[in-house]
Amino acid sequence: MDDAITPNQPIAADLLSIAGRTFRSRLIIGTGKYKNYAQNAAALQASGAEIVTVAVRRVNLTDPGQPRLVDFIDPATTTYLPNTAGCFTGEDAVRTLRLAREAGGWDLVKLEVLSDPKHLYPDMAETLRAAEMLIREGFQVMVYCSDDPVYAKRLEEVGCCAIMPLGAPIGSGLGVQNPVNIRLIVEQTQVPVIVDAGVGTASDAAVAMELGCDGVLMNTAIAEAKDPVRMARAMRHAVIAGREAYLAGRMAKKRYADPSSPLAGLI
Repeated sequence: MDDAITPNQPIAADLLSIAGRTFRSRLIIGTGKYKNYAQNAAALQASGAEIVTVAVRRVNLTDPGQPRLVDFIDPATTTYLPNTAGCFTGEDAVRTLRLAREAGGWDLVKLEVLSDPKHLYPDMAETLRAAEMLIREGFQVMVYCSDDPVYAKRLEEVGCCAIMPLGAPIGSGLGVQNPVNIRLIVEQTQVPVIVDAGVGTASDAAVAMELGCDGVLMNTAIAEAKDPVRMARAMRHAVIAGREAYLAGRMAKKRYADPSSPLAGLI
């Protein structure tokens, strides 16, 4: 019997596993820059994402007198990933995530410790120090980092549950600028690798996935699109397509043409 997969034959589930939790979607979206929480919720639904990042310092989670994110995106059905956006020291990051744990009981968190406000690259020495502090306190740390394989390895060694190298500066939309380093990080890392920052359009997300990344996190690419809901849907398909292409194994690149049909035996 032919072992080839037929078009209607189901493909085994390809799940993303982070710190013992499993997810069907490999796309993570943010909760900033949207026109309102309703638009954010609509984009989430279109994206198929099961995780949303939440900037604890900027998103209203608890004040019932103002619109609250939790009224539009239910934390019982969508995994909230509190992050430390806007933190420039390890102490600020730790304090912020302690507040998140008190507010919602969240211990799976995204750590980012930034350096210069102009380029928002991570301060890697401070990021490593903050990661160690958080892990000692029982947090499961997904860590935003530069595309530096050396620091990425150190972050994994201290116990981070996901490594999240930038593709390009936050909010730039430039796409993956250093595919060589991203691929090196993928090859050396045993925990999930998720490209975080710099994605601008669907092809950027597909490139990240084709490099072997386990997922892609984005905010501005969807929130600042002319049609955020449609862009969210595009990103959903791009992540799936990039993952399928990676698993399929691309053809080798060649210097010269190679005809699809044989040249010998022509009439």
